[in-house]
Amino acid sequence: MGKLDGRVVVVTGAARGQGEQEARLFAEEGARVVVADVLDEQGAAVAKEIGEDRARYVHLDVGREDDWGAAVAVAKEAFGKVDGLVNNAGILRFNALVDTPLDEFMEVVRVNQVGCFLGVKAVAGEIGAAGGGTIVNTASYTAMTGMAAVGTYAATKHAILGLTRVAAMELAPSGIRVNAMCPGAIDTPMSNPSQLDPEADPAETSAALDELYRKLVPLGRVGRPREVADLALFLTCADSSYITGQPFVIDGGWLAGVSVI
Repeated sequence: MGKLDGRVVVVTGAARGQGEQEARLFAEEGARVVVADVLDEQGAAVAKEIGEDRARYVHLDVGREDDWGAAVAVAKEAFGKVDGLVNNAGILRFNALVDTPLDEFMEVVRVNQVGCFLGVKAVAGEIGAAGGGTIVNTASYTAMTGMAAVGTYAATKHAILGLTRVAAMELAPSGIRVNAMCPGAIDTPMSNPSQLDPEADPAETSAALDELYRKLVPLGRVGRPREVADLALFLTCADSSYITGQPFVIDGGWLAGVSVI
């Protein structure tokens, strides 16, 4: 038996990176998964590889409320219900705070913060009607501290923690647990754009990231998307049945402090 047998979970940003690994792992553990993204070709390929009996792809711009309604409809039509959500989709922009154009700030807010809010809003009633379930919001290491050059991103991730706590309180009577993951440096296309270069060697780029974070991170390497997926699984399955409203840092010890050695 799988840890998610009988569950139906929507995973956003599931065409690649952490979201892809979450969708694949959840399906391995018995869930039926809605692979949601704006990268249609890649997302459809992931769903096809998982299998039609286990996955459906749906185009979802998380900042558009109509898209959320359509995604929920696809999930219900294909699998009969929705009882889980992983709000994984997000974007990152580098800029000094005072140099950040308003349009750039608002776009990051629209995807990261508004997208998370709309996801909770769209699925909460469905999860409650299904008898309860889980929502996992993807925040960040930067939700727990500050980081220069990513002020807009950090602001949205701080907001996600507040939203997570409020949602956990308000949705508990409906049997819905809401938690947040706070990944540090993870080897995904968002933090490692070289992954998008078809001529790049994945092993070489991962090794370069490991070297970059060797002194910053106590565990001495960058995180892997599957490790974040493992945490998402824990927060979505019964292993975490008495946990709600909490941030879970997964950063190799980065937040613990700075080493001078």
